[in-house]
Formats: sequence, structure tokens, C-alpha cells
Amino acid sequence: MSWNRFSIETFSSLEIAQEVRHYYPTMAAEPQATKPPQFSAVSLFSGCGGSDLGLQAAGVLPIWANDISESACQIYEVVAAKNVIHPGSIEGIKKFPNADILAGCYPCQGYSQGGRRSNSDGINFLYQHFDRALRQIKPLAFIVENVDGMRFSQNESLLNNQLIRFRLAGYSVSWQVLNARDYGLAQNRCRLFIVGIRSSERKTFMFPAPTHGTSSNLHRTMRDVIWHLRNAPDGSYNTEPFHWYYLSRNRRHEWDEQSPCVVAHWRHVGLHPDSIPLVKKGTDRWEFVRPGFARRFSYLECAALQGFPNPAAFRVNTVENRFRAIGNAVPPPLFQAVAKHLVKQLVDLRKV
Repeated sequence: MSWNRFSIETFSSLEIAQEVRHYYPTMAAEPQATKPPQFSAVSLFSGCGGSDLGLQAAGVLPIWANDISESACQIYEVVAAKNVIHPGSIEGIKKFPNADILAGCYPCQGYSQGGRRSNSDGINFLYQHFDRALRQIKPLAFIVENVDGMRFSQNESLLNNQLIRFRLAGYSVSWQVLNARDYGLAQNRCRLFIVGIRSSERKTFMFPAPTHGTSSNLHRTMRDVIWHLRNAPDGSYNTEPFHWYYLSRNRRHEWDEQSPCVVAHWRHVGLHPDSIPLVKKGTDRWEFVRPGFARRFSYLECAALQGFPNPAAFRVNTVENRFRAIGNAVPPPLFQAVAKHLVKQLVDLRKV
């Protein structure tokens, strides 16, 4: 694998550790002496490694990963792990390594609220390759993450097809929509998870209860996560004019709220809280209340809002590709919450 046409900035481990503690204090900022991973994993449609960082934090070791995007794979190498990701189309992969857990976040543009919204889109059927890997590897369990638009009535058949295939492959399957803000992120981001445990284990996965949003543990806000990043450096965010589509909704939230969902297109990411407020002027039409400062989030802010433990590592590839990789990723702490709960239940099975 060659990245010769790309440049990678370097930075010291001390700088990284300091930034990690600041960006996302609930995830480990420095290598620590921990127990060896209890389970191994194969990761498909891995992107820049959000799911795999979550697996690692939950005590699962990704031993092999794949994504079709060369730029995402390059970022994965810096953000998640070295010598794990294999770029290329999954259609060309005939043999998968064996592992305890199979993880996958197959593309969602066909039924994403921010995508093409066509349930006949060919990209919607990449789950069939995940099913192919599942039947070949026969892992103890699997985790799938996707957009919550999959559960809507117009996409119901697509979701049911997946559940049926996974059950026919020999798994007890459950699914649930989780909001990232309920698991420690300062972002409103609903995602659908499908988790299966091998039927022979006679165990149905139970999803983790929310960790945030109670009187004793409030939701985190943008002030908690990105206040220190508000003086964004030049070149770290898109400076194009705010077009009519961008102003078709309110993309600005206050500091003491969660951000809107972090998206993959750098023209469409949310407005920074320091921006001039917007006011609704009609159907799908918003305007700034007065002239003044307004900018989109920087890629560093987006990475922090997504819960990446080291946003500084995204100083690789083009800025536009960084935004795309970050917005397409599953938030590591959200995937960690699901994977950690799965690990606990699998460990309990071993005790029986």
C-alpha cells in the first residue's frame, strides 16, 4: 500500500497525549498497561477507524479491516492502527480471516436522511457481502452500525431482509436505535445497531442503558468538548458562501447544547456556536439575523464532536477528505459502549 502522493504532518507523543485528554477525557489518551484483548475482530467497511477504536477501547483487537476508500485507509493507518486495514472493494475479497467478532458499518447513502434516499440504490445491498463474510467466518458474535433511516417504513423491507439473513446464518439478532449524546458525545446522532450472538449460545444481546442524560450525569455539550478549539486555524474549515441549501434549515446550536449530526460533506457541516444566529424566514429558508461572523465547524471540531480520542491525528490527506472520513465514521465511544456490553455478555457465557 503506497501513500506517496500524500503528505503526513508529524507531532510528538506528548502533544498528542495533551490534546487527547482535552478533546475526549473519557477515552484513554496514552497507552496504559491493560489486560490483553479478550476477543479478536474482523472489521468491514471500516472507514477511518471509528468502529475499530471503539472495539479496542472495549477490549477487542481488530486483526484485519477493509474499506474501499484509499484516503480513508490512509487516515485509518494514522488514527486507528498500523498494518490492519486493506484497501479495496469487498467484492474482490474471497477469503476472510477467522475472528471472534465481525464488525461492519456498510454504506448508507441510499436510506440516509442526508443521502439519496432511494431504497433501490445498489449501495443499499452491500450488507449481502457482510452476510457472506458472516457465513464464512462464523464468529461468536457480530455488530452492525448504520443510519436510523433504515428503520423508516419506506426502508422496512431492507432492514427485515438483513435481520432474516443474519438469523438464517445462525444468529440470535436484536436491533436498537441509539443516540450518541446518551453515551457521552456532545452531538445529536441517532444510529441503528444490529447485534447478533451465535444461536448455539442461547443468548440474546441486551443493549447498554444510556450513560448520560440523567440528573447525576448530564449530557455533554459543545462547551465541554470544543470550547478550546474555537479559534480554528485558517484552512481547517470550508469558507465557501452559505448557499440556499445550507440555509434551508437551522444549522447553528448554542454552546450549551449538543451539535447537529456531523456530516461527511464539508460544505454541509454545522455552524460554529460563535456564528451569528439564524432566524426562520419561511419554509426551508433561514437567514442570519444581522451581518457578522459566521463559519462552519473545523475538521478538528468535527473529530472531537465525533469522540475521536486524537483529532490531531487527522492532519493527513486533504482537508476535504478529512471531513468526509470523520463524518462517515461511527463515533468511537458509541461503538465502544455497544462492544463493551457485548464483551461482558460473551465473557459471562464463558463462565457458564
